[in-house]
Amino acid sequence: MTQIANTSSNAIRDIFGTGKVLIGMIHCPAFPGAPRYAGGGTDAIYDACMRDAEALVEGGMHGLVIENHGDIPFSKPEDIGHETAAFMSVVTDRINRAFSVPLGVNVLANAPIPAFAIAMAGSAKFIRVNQWANAYVANEGFMEGRAAEAMRYRSLLRAEHVKVFADSHVKHGSHAIVADRSITELTRDLAFFDADAVIATGQRTGNTATIEEIEEIGSATDLPVLVGSGVTRDNIAEILERTSGVIVASSLKEGGVWWNPVDVKRVRAFRAAAEPALEA
Repeated sequence: MTQIANTSSNAIRDIFGTGKVLIGMIHCPAFPGAPRYAGGGTDAIYDACMRDAEALVEGGMHGLVIENHGDIPFSKPEDIGHETAAFMSVVTDRINRAFSVPLGVNVLANAPIPAFAIAMAGSAKFIRVNQWANAYVANEGFMEGRAAEAMRYRSLLRAEHVKVFADSHVKHGSHAIVADRSITELTRDLAFFDADAVIATGQRTGNTATIEEIEEIGSATDLPVLVGSGVTRDNIAEILERTSGVIVASSLKEGGVWWNPVDVKRVRAFRAAAEPALEA
């Protein structure tokens, strides 16, 4: 493989101190300003996020990603209100102060600039970006890669320590508009645009990437590869054999659905299923 980016470090090992990681997802309830916000103040939102964080950490997750998944339907990056960054910064800071695990931030839809701001405000170690390079048609409409403006903003904040975990062949969309570029090429573009880790996903939330796609992404890059959707205790061992880790959400929730609270028993069972692959 011809190296196309000057990346010598391993973001997973640098952030987590180990080669394979389990990262749990905090699906924040709808914030004020989003259609599904039910009113009644923000304490209930913060409390729900803290309860999920506690269950994930207690159950054995190495880190957490904080995401505004309750803000459905998601806005395009230029339409996201300042209130979203404000509330997510509070959530991130509270979780950071309470739990000694690395944190990441994902602002939907595809908004790395507020994610960098939140990461700096809340001492997060990385952001997740669904479309870092190229462009695609998503639920929200036409979505462009945000790498150029986002990396300049990161420099402005002096936030070079905040790493970028970028999806390849991103879910919930038609990829690269006319689909004339392979997954290999899309993955290599992420490294060329200075991403620090690559995430494989399925077609939508809770849907896993195929083993063939995971292997194709892994063979296209020297960056750490994670799977960010559809991971369960039944497939975690097979996935960890081929990757540096996973970002997991729905399968750890009550009933296995994303909008329910995290079930610490499910988290413990997931960690137990992953343990042999983590120790390999």
